Amino acid sequence: MLRGRRSECEALDRLLDAVRSGESRALVLWGEPGIGKSALLEYLVGQASRCRVARVAGVQSEMELAFAGLHQLCAPMLDGIERLPGPQCDALRTTFGLSPGPPPDRFLVALAVLGLLAEVAAEQPLVCVVDDAHWLDRASAQALAFAARRLGAESVAVVVAARTPEKAPEWMGLPELVVTGLPDDEARALLGSVVPQPVDGRVLDRIVAETRGNPLALLERPHGLTPAELAGGFRLPGPRPLPTQIEDSFRRQLAPLPPGTRRLLLVAAAEPTGDPVLMWRAAERLGIDATAAVPAVAADLLDVGALVRFRHPLVRSAIYQAAAPEERRGAHGALAAATDPRVDPDRRAWHAAQASAGPDEDIAAELDSSAVRARARGGLAAAAAFLERAAELTPEPAPRAERTLAAAQATYQAGGTDPALRLLSRAEACPLDALQRARLDLLRAQIAFTLNPGRDAPPLLLRAAKQLEPLDSRLARETYLDAINAAMFAGPLATGNAVREAARAARDAPSGAQPPSVADLLLDAWAVRFTEGYGAGMPMLRRALDAFRSPKLPDEDGLRWLWLAWPTARDLWDDETFESLAIHQLQRARDAGALTALPIALAMRVAVHVYVGDLAEAASLSEEIATVTEAIGSHTAPYGVLLLAAWQGREQDVLDLLDATIEDALTRGEGIGLTVARWTRALLDNSLGRYEDAFDSARQASEHPEGLGAPAWGALVELVEAAARRGEATTAADALTRLTTTTRTAGTEWALGIEARCRALVSHDQTAETAYQEAIERLGRTRIRGELARAHLLYGEWLRREGRRLDSRAQLRTAHDMFTAMGMEAFAQRTARELQATGETARKRIVAPTGALTAQEDQIARLAREGLTNPEIGTRLFLSPRTVEWHLGNIFSKLDITSRRQLRR
Repeated sequence: MLRGRRSECEALDRLLDAVRSGESRALVLWGEPGIGKSALLEYLVGQASRCRVARVAGVQSEMELAFAGLHQLCAPMLDGIERLPGPQCDALRTTFGLSPGPPPDRFLVALAVLGLLAEVAAEQPLVCVVDDAHWLDRASAQALAFAARRLGAESVAVVVAARTPEKAPEWMGLPELVVTGLPDDEARALLGSVVPQPVDGRVLDRIVAETRGNPLALLERPHGLTPAELAGGFRLPGPRPLPTQIEDSFRRQLAPLPPGTRRLLLVAAAEPTGDPVLMWRAAERLGIDATAAVPAVAADLLDVGALVRFRHPLVRSAIYQAAAPEERRGAHGALAAATDPRVDPDRRAWHAAQASAGPDEDIAAELDSSAVRARARGGLAAAAAFLERAAELTPEPAPRAERTLAAAQATYQAGGTDPALRLLSRAEACPLDALQRARLDLLRAQIAFTLNPGRDAPPLLLRAAKQLEPLDSRLARETYLDAINAAMFAGPLATGNAVREAARAARDAPSGAQPPSVADLLLDAWAVRFTEGYGAGMPMLRRALDAFRSPKLPDEDGLRWLWLAWPTARDLWDDETFESLAIHQLQRARDAGALTALPIALAMRVAVHVYVGDLAEAASLSEEIATVTEAIGSHTAPYGVLLLAAWQGREQDVLDLLDATIEDALTRGEGIGLTVARWTRALLDNSLGRYEDAFDSARQASEHPEGLGAPAWGALVELVEAAARRGEATTAADALTRLTTTTRTAGTEWALGIEARCRALVSHDQTAETAYQEAIERLGRTRIRGELARAHLLYGEWLRREGRRLDSRAQLRTAHDMFTAMGMEAFAQRTARELQATGETARKRIVAPTGALTAQEDQIARLAREGLTNPEIGTRLFLSPRTVEWHLGNIFSKLDITSRRQLRR
């Protein structure tokens, strides 16, 4: 047991007991340098009997090498890589340079790491120990933290030591143990153990107070102090930050060492891998004799064995910081020369860059190549670091500007918006040609669209597109497409008619390539749609949708643009294309392992399930969206979830989501969020029979038709019903007229069925009845079951008011059965009240018992019922197959079944 660490050691013992019993655990030890985190990790390793231990330690100078830490941890486990699902296996093989392939999605790599850890733990409980996590390269930290968050029943522990959450944000939110200083009595005892001569008690008290019980500081503080200073406290320096005190102590220990030993220590400090062969090669180039290590080992500063290890990371830091700049450059130069460029070209390039005292095009070119390799492995952050350093070393202004722009682009793609903007400012100080200036403005616009999708982005994207026209017509047209999209997102918060302005500019742009790409077709169709009107754009919009439905559509184009084509299908009331595009987009995202694209694809599928009345499946996919966004740390506007809650009639959930949606929309300048919020509020209020409230919300939502399709006409549908019910005949008729500009042009059964239902609401006598019957007939030929049920409800309500009770009951019973089967509770209750008014009581819905499954268990049960294997379910839900199997055991127990086949019941 470590001195003064009983509670911490007991916590680690409990963690090991849980892992040995088949559970998984994650724990982060937070604490300042020297506080004892590494000692606790050593205690953990020493107690980990019957467990396999895998270790990795972050090294400051390796922070720019993509997946360096992950490779260090996982290299001994790679014999299990072939047991992973295909996409995960391919992702890891590409990441580790074992095979070529497209750059893998970083979250797919993380999921593969989770799977690999689970595979290894299937043979023996696994304890992963991560020291100095604040110095791990970002790609490794993200992957390991992702895996730690998704652990379940794999018999895996991930125990991490890091300084502060600010220095290692990837690990925030995991179970934590804050390591603090030793109690005063333990601190005095530890200090006394290293100070054998008589010491003034007041000096001891002062050292204990200054070090705040930091064990390493207590052990190192007496070094270099004279007996007189210890005895009476004379000439003790004033308080300084603890890392400075500790490093000063180590630097004092360097002073008496021979010059050759200090130079060898510097080489070891600059070489992050701990490779003794490489260290000695570099030392030989500097003329350092092999005996130089003896004093360092005798002083307990360095251990040279299978690996070169320092007594403490602060020893490495103290040695490196104590050296003069020219000495550091010399050490890095020797290491670069000693590193085989065929085996490790990236470390060689990095050492060469650190050795350079000024611009050097040859080294900058090497760093360029390293950036290409890093990008190919999925290490965007590393690629950005290589490019940024390459730009700093580039002597000529023009290539320096190009590399700075490339660094900004890679930094943005890696998720660093603020650093990317700083690099853009640096690029602006370089002489830029017209194309570079346009690319700079485009990247700034893209960053604006990321931070505030609506308010700032449309004019910036439009300006960039115009600049690109004479320079890169393909990129210009794609930027116009983004500009129109951004303007639609801005909606009512945009300045002026941003959609029409962007569409006019796109129409004036040069024509696209021949044959046109799907992006060209969509851009031309949108440009006509928003300048000449819905009818004029209809033929071109249908042609674009045909191209997106083609089986020959490249996956890259599908992933990039299909999410824009999907609302176009909804705008055209094309329910078949609307559904098929959502299915294809989700499948593409899953097959490609494009986890960053997955939340949007899932949201599309949720909306389709809501429209066709499969609310249970929509709810399951909504849970998957929550799982994905939590796992990858992304933000997805909750439009699909809001629509689902409104159709389900969950009033309080809708109100909570509305508040969050409106606040987020205003913050981000995403006016489409306001439209969606008002539209869904109107839908909910109509389902509850609160027509006054529905009228106000629908009227506001329908004021800006240049939305992403459905919210515009969807709001008009709600406005017709609310206005008709509250006696606002003129407003209802006007809304119907606006609605028919799309429904009659589209001419689909969905469109004409909705139009007929709305026309019935503003009609009387036989005209109304004929319209209701037409609506039911047309909607019955579609898969839009919720709207069909509403047609039966409205027809039944009309029949009751006409005094035709028996006819009314037939329609209302049909509506009630449909609403209850789909889980549309508010509409079902409204229908039940109407049935009661006819003298009939609605049958209560019989809910099958579910054994109180959790949300995650419900997801797993549904996926297993569909026939997915455990690895496939795990991939969907970011779980290991072993955790899926464990959950299935709980599901079978709760449902009192014994096989997957019984789930179908």
